[in-house]
Amino acid sequence: MRLLVAQPNHEAGLEQLREELMKHEDCDALLYPEGYVLGDSGVLNLCKLAKQYKKLIITSYRDRNNKDRALIINSCGDIILERAKSPMNESLYSPSAAVVDNVTIGYLLCVEILQGFAGLKGMEGPGGKIDIIMHPIGVGMFSDEQFEEWIEEATKIARKYNAMIIGTSHADGSYRNCGVSIPISYCIDPNGEPVYISKNDIRSRIIHLETRQFDILG
Repeated sequence: MRLLVAQPNHEAGLEQLREELMKHEDCDALLYPEGYVLGDSGVLNLCKLAKQYKKLIITSYRDRNNKDRALIINSCGDIILERAKSPMNESLYSPSAAVVDNVTIGYLLCVEILQGFAGLKGMEGPGGKIDIIMHPIGVGMFSDEQFEEWIEEATKIARKYNAMIIGTSHADGSYRNCGVSIPISYCIDPNGEPVYISKNDIRSRIIHLETRQFDILG
């Protein structure tokens, strides 16, 4: 599988995603950040794009109540995972995994990375394991310490579930307008070794999941 990992700017439409779909037709799937898609109409348009281009799309959308929700759409344009974001003081919500072509995809939404170590247990698919974990992140990190904490947590999760984990944030925006934004994108292999860790580099990447190699775009 060839996965395009994007770090777009926030936008009202889906223009950046459309452009990458047209430029990279050889990709099988796309990972976009938390809250990139806006509203029910945005989700409907995304389903049409997934079907048109025959792509698996992993992202998140912001609903009419301004709440971020998990979203995975398959290459037929069908929603195969949709749920609310887990509150920080509760267990990880279910479903947090979906099966696509016999591949079990775990799903953590932004700060749910801090709940994933324990929370993904029991989400294993028909093969008895999680094959890959996707982590859409909203905005960049608000400090170097947070950046290191999230990478460390992702590394622990990768090792526990013996699964590659991949995360990405928007290129712009800061947490609660704190004034600091460190865009983050990363891929860590099942042994907890980094395939890449990107800090303040907002270029998209294409990861060849079978070989664990990647190309930087732009």
